[in-house]
Amino acid sequence: MADERYDVGGAEVDAEDFAQIRDSVREWVRTRVIPRESEIADADAIPDDLRQQAKDMGLFGFAIPQEFGGLGLDLAQDVELAMELGYTSLAVRSMFGTNNGIAGQVLVNFGTDEQKAQWLEKIATGEVVASFALTEPGAGSNPAGLRTKAVRVNPDDENSDWILDGEKCFITNAASANLIVTFARTRPADEKGPGIAVFLVPADAPGLSVAPHDEKMGQQGAWTSNVSYTGVRVPASALVGGDEDTGYRAAMTSLARGRVHISGMSVGAAQRALDESLRHAAVTTQGGTPIGDFQLVQAHLADMQTGIMAGRALARDAARKWVANEDRRIAPSVAKLFCTEMVGQVADKAVQIHGGSGYMREMPVERIYRDVRLLRLYEGTSEIQRLIIGGGLVREAKKAQGGTQ
Repeated sequence: MADERYDVGGAEVDAEDFAQIRDSVREWVRTRVIPRESEIADADAIPDDLRQQAKDMGLFGFAIPQEFGGLGLDLAQDVELAMELGYTSLAVRSMFGTNNGIAGQVLVNFGTDEQKAQWLEKIATGEVVASFALTEPGAGSNPAGLRTKAVRVNPDDENSDWILDGEKCFITNAASANLIVTFARTRPADEKGPGIAVFLVPADAPGLSVAPHDEKMGQQGAWTSNVSYTGVRVPASALVGGDEDTGYRAAMTSLARGRVHISGMSVGAAQRALDESLRHAAVTTQGGTPIGDFQLVQAHLADMQTGIMAGRALARDAARKWVANEDRRIAPSVAKLFCTEMVGQVADKAVQIHGGSGYMREMPVERIYRDVRLLRLYEGTSEIQRLIIGGGLVREAKKAQGGTQ
């Protein structure tokens, strides 16, 4: 029987069909991907056959509307899928994460009809890999500090080409991207708007260069790189939405949606850490007694389960509120803050339960411990989430009291 939780008004995929999609992804993760986690980590790359399987399953476009060849999942369904994908190496989800998430959603929500027609179907099939280039050496998830500049060749002609100059860092999938969704400042912020635009830049554009991928603490196989723009020329049609001030809103919307997705992914990773710990506790003995019989180990397991159940409920609630357009600012930050902090604590307890073996590279919990550390950093650090939540609550309180916002 289909779960009514997936019956969301206006969804392109009904509950029954989504349950089949979710179950097929779960089977793929657990029978095809998990046995190759060590291979992915050692090679620092996703095997070509797994990449092709992901394309064949429609995973490069699971959040792209069906009219553009995607599966058309809404965010409530997206989060359930993220929980399944989070159960294995996070690099696998990252392979198609930018297509569905922060990069693809810029086009879905803010692109012109022509831009959508040109790119979205190719993104949905995986023919095109899209990257989201926002972060810079001096500006993180807050676009207000952007230094990358875009200047019209002819300032008096709205159909003039643009020239981009600047540098981006930590850009996921840049090394394999065909399209880099690039945020740049066109002017200082003024009464007309923030002056931040977003451009669709082909990765082979003259003047664009991608540095060798970064060597990271974890998430081997998920490549990030610096991207440099030196006199990169793009046509007026590359300006997303045809509007110079779309960039700020596009960034904030895509990041907020992505935070709910990351919450689900965190729950999946935490569940894997707990399952590995339970297996270890059931068979590993100390003095002839399974360590799972020890009360202190049980206390760790109880804390892990409590955090996971709370995180799962919170991620689902934030996704429901997004789909219903009830809360698209505070709830995503609450979910990301709690779930990413929670998975870090769960991973730490998993290593503790495993003891010395949990520190060994061949153990899944050792990889999980390193992989999930990034979740508290990207798409807005925990500190940024606290500012969004606290600031939003104060503004709402002032509004309720009739004060200034």
